Amino acid sequence: MGHQTTLLLPPPLAELAAQAPVALFLDFDGTLVPIASEPDAIEVAPGLPATLEELSHLLSGRLALVSGRSLDDLAKHIGDPAIFRAGSHGAARQTPEGTWLGEPPQPIPSTAMTAIQGFAAQQDMHFEPKSHGAALHFRARPDLADLAAQFARQLAEDHGLQVKQGKAVVELVQPGVGKDGAVRTFMEQQTFAGSMPIFVGDDVTDEDGFLAAAGFGGFGIAVGERISSNARYHLENVKDVHEWLKL
Repeated sequence: MGHQTTLLLPPPLAELAAQAPVALFLDFDGTLVPIASEPDAIEVAPGLPATLEELSHLLSGRLALVSGRSLDDLAKHIGDPAIFRAGSHGAARQTPEGTWLGEPPQPIPSTAMTAIQGFAAQQDMHFEPKSHGAALHFRARPDLADLAAQFARQLAEDHGLQVKQGKAVVELVQPGVGKDGAVRTFMEQQTFAGSMPIFVGDDVTDEDGFLAAAGFGGFGIAVGERISSNARYHLENVKDVHEWLKL
């Protein structure tokens, strides 16, 4: 599919929910909270976890966060709301009760982790170790984007890993990781059976989620200025996402 340069605003969520059972899959950074200079610098709106629980209740439990952050890191910012959650780009998946769905993702080799950390220090980039991988953030040094991507691709090839690229970040994870897997896993659960999935996200890594949602008869909503090849609708920013969700 070619790039779509103009996407319409989505119909109101209440209107969609009145037509068919809806399931919501929500990215976190850049979708529910604004992007910050560093991962730990985000500002979470007061009451967001409780409001997500309420929205999940209204949807009979058919709501899931699907984040690139690890579940532990996500919990540092929003606690432990009783909703479905997927972290590590969808590889780590839990029910509202905390039960694992599938095996937790494996960490990358320690030699790869050490190499990324050393490269980040040398190039004055922000290094983020994760339970499932490691990330290089270059928001403060956009001129280093190509260098970071080239380094990550070579390291991935050397260690049999996969590269995930996002807004001013490049990350190494184990092969096969993607948000599409999270959507498929959740849609196999009885709670989500027969619903129309809507995936809302702002980054390149959300494109897999858009495609998976479409495969189940749903669609994606792209957030922000990025051109999306796979979303059906568009919202301008985090504020508009909250307004559409009525958060």
